[in-house]
Amino acid sequence: MTINASGWRPERPEAGTTTASTVTGNTFTGNRALMLEEALIFEIGSTETTGVEVAAPAKVASRLGSLGRSAPIGLPGLSEPEAVRHYTRLSRQNYAIDLGLFPLGSCTMKHNPRLNEKMARLPGFADIHPLAPVDTVQGALEVIHQLAHWLVTLTGMHSVAMSPKAGAHGELCGILAIRAALEARGEGHRKVILVPESAHGTNPATAAFAGYSVEDIPATSEGRVDLAALTARLGPDVAGVMITNPNTCGLFERDMRAISDAVHAAGGLVYCDGANFNAIVGRVRPGDLGIDAMHINLHKTFSTPHGGGGPGSGPVVFSEALAPYAPLPFVEQTADGFRLVEEETAEEHHAGSFGRMVAFQGQMGMFTRALTYILSHGADGLRQVAEDAVLNANYILRSLDGTLDAPFGASGPCMHEALFSDSNLAEGFSTIDVAKGLIDEGYHPMTMYFPLVVHGAMLVEPTETESKAALDQFIGALRSVAERAKAGDVALKSAPHFAPRSRLDETLAARKPVLVWKDPAVALAAE
Repeated sequence: MTINASGWRPERPEAGTTTASTVTGNTFTGNRALMLEEALIFEIGSTETTGVEVAAPAKVASRLGSLGRSAPIGLPGLSEPEAVRHYTRLSRQNYAIDLGLFPLGSCTMKHNPRLNEKMARLPGFADIHPLAPVDTVQGALEVIHQLAHWLVTLTGMHSVAMSPKAGAHGELCGILAIRAALEARGEGHRKVILVPESAHGTNPATAAFAGYSVEDIPATSEGRVDLAALTARLGPDVAGVMITNPNTCGLFERDMRAISDAVHAAGGLVYCDGANFNAIVGRVRPGDLGIDAMHINLHKTFSTPHGGGGPGSGPVVFSEALAPYAPLPFVEQTADGFRLVEEETAEEHHAGSFGRMVAFQGQMGMFTRALTYILSHGADGLRQVAEDAVLNANYILRSLDGTLDAPFGASGPCMHEALFSDSNLAEGFSTIDVAKGLIDEGYHPMTMYFPLVVHGAMLVEPTETESKAALDQFIGALRSVAERAKAGDVALKSAPHFAPRSRLDETLAARKPVLVWKDPAVALAAE
């Protein structure tokens, strides 16, 4: 860095050097202009004090018995300004969709309309209790029922389970329904699930968790499922296939109908990972492709936040063949209004259910947001979502022709995401250097090293949220970093230089994370 009378100005350093701090006298503070270094909350406040003064409570007999606390609680005492500043400063160190483009491939980090948030905060939705009497929450049950109707309509499926709380949770729901269906017809001996190389990584994990053996199906040279290899492996031991469509190479599986027909002819069932539904919503109905079960990430396609302050939501749509085995509970409309079908009433018409996934009905906040998004867009708007998402991804893909290698660039237009590799970078440079360099340009890195079928993969998904101006700015930043990597700019090896932290040892952080804060040990003379 360069120090002068007016302060300091960071310069791109040589490899191996750091630009971690401003300088005050001989002390490195860690501050960068208006981005202040933030200590841990335990380092700001003392556990021996409180941040506010309150009158001593009246002495009353404790009703906790042996459960009463016998030691200090150990929480730091902060004043209101200290607490507010601490969390505000932390928030400024976190990249967010409200700050800029989030290029994470397949994660569909899109804008969350504020209209959705307003609806989710209405008293009739935000403050109800899952154990409230059914006749007092008819409006909430109608929201769940309406959203279920539109998810079934958009996917061309028979029914939907609304309770799963995430994509992987939805995958497990679908696989458990497949297992229940196979056992019901006396074919519980089918213990193999086929998973293409281009599927999401959670797919084989889910199948293994459910007790199945997992076998890979290779991809063709153009990045799609090898239909011949899949067909050849089908047999009496195969329970089904878990396939992602559009796949993680950013390509639509053109043979999807043929895949489904082959699996069904062999006695198996088809699970589709619907995480990439954002690319085809309003354009393709998965039910028309022979799919038996598919989860839908409401945060990806229907703009609910990732988590939203609580559990997410991953409803699962089912074909007619799997519908009898779907989990409980579900909302049913009757002549008297809406009711929840639970274990006590399931015997009437849902005796084959494999059970339940969660304690209650699902995540009400996510349901309200997703239905608001669907109703505010309408059929034409949802179709445009898919069209614009695909257009944006192809714009990025073709704008970087000649800059980054696109392994499947000749496989036809991509869908929701553009896939690149590090094969044309200078010797010794790889995807990690490009990703870290992007941080210095003001962008969160893209998905790295996935899918595994591409060495040094860089997966970019802009979604439909971004304007052409925003895309051009991102493309310019990525092109700049890629050209530096191709030219062998050694400064990239130590990027990022302008982030709150320099490059970390990610392997060590993953294998030996420090998840708790403790007072540093005091060394004694005898030691």
